Amino acid sequence: MPTTTSSLTSVEIATQPDRWRRAAAALPQHAAALPRRGEKVAVIGCGTSWFMAQAYAVLRESGGHGTTDAFAASEFPGPRDYDRVLAITRSGTTTEVLELLGRLRGTLATTAITADPATPVMTAADAVVVLDFADEQSVVQTRFATTVLALLRAHLEAEDALPAGVRPIAEAARDAERAIAAPLAEEVLGAEQFTFLGTGWTYGLALEAGLKMREAAGAWTEAYPAMEYRHGPISITGPGRVAWVFGTLPTGLAGDIARVGGTLVAESQHAAGGLDPLADLIRAQRLAVAIAEARGFDPDRPRNLTRSVVLEPGDA
Repeated sequence: MPTTTSSLTSVEIATQPDRWRRAAAALPQHAAALPRRGEKVAVIGCGTSWFMAQAYAVLRESGGHGTTDAFAASEFPGPRDYDRVLAITRSGTTTEVLELLGRLRGTLATTAITADPATPVMTAADAVVVLDFADEQSVVQTRFATTVLALLRAHLEAEDALPAGVRPIAEAARDAERAIAAPLAEEVLGAEQFTFLGTGWTYGLALEAGLKMREAAGAWTEAYPAMEYRHGPISITGPGRVAWVFGTLPTGLAGDIARVGGTLVAESQHAAGGLDPLADLIRAQRLAVAIAEARGFDPDRPRNLTRSVVLEPGDA
């Protein structure tokens, strides 16, 4: 049976517009720790943080701010010629992040963004940005991840380095309020499978939407760059299955989805009236919670997951 009380995750999801605004307002005190224009930057994280790193990397580089790559912390290829490594870690305790920052100490500049000022990352990185107002009690990440991206978008905006078509964070926050208030469609709530698609920076959001649905609801989800959808993934689309596009809908894709009987969700268009893609991610978060509760799952405590992955020696 569905739960009858609001989950922690639901409550935290609803606070996101406020947290994005607070992050943007706090930018002046954090700007010096963030990547500087012209620096070659690697952004690292694990799970959700890695997907936010991917989104930011595309935003920063396509905005002309400098070469920016994103890696899972465990897959960082080495210092190369980076000027800075930016680590995203909600807990500040993730083993792979801390080990990497330790290896890099003294070789290049490091910055960490975290939610908890009482964790080892505070001394592992050269500079630390603490977004404790965006921390979460639930295991599943929602507001911390999006607030990090809101802060980083606000930083690019302040330096006139937002890519064309990306909205100011104040507009995104207003869209987030709409995303929280609008009802979810019945055909989406009742779907059996979801394919999330994105282009450029929104591909990271698509990956995160898929992860959120798997974590909270145990749902069958996949995620791809939007133009890759026709190269195989469309084969699983059909009645009762959703293709959800973040950002610009590629020409002809709506017709392709309709021909195979799938349901298209494309709310985050840049045209007037469409949601900012980051706000559209909130709708996917809400969907994950709704499906979890309908299946009798606890979205705050998903199966097989903990708030932070801390490995014992020999586990890696």
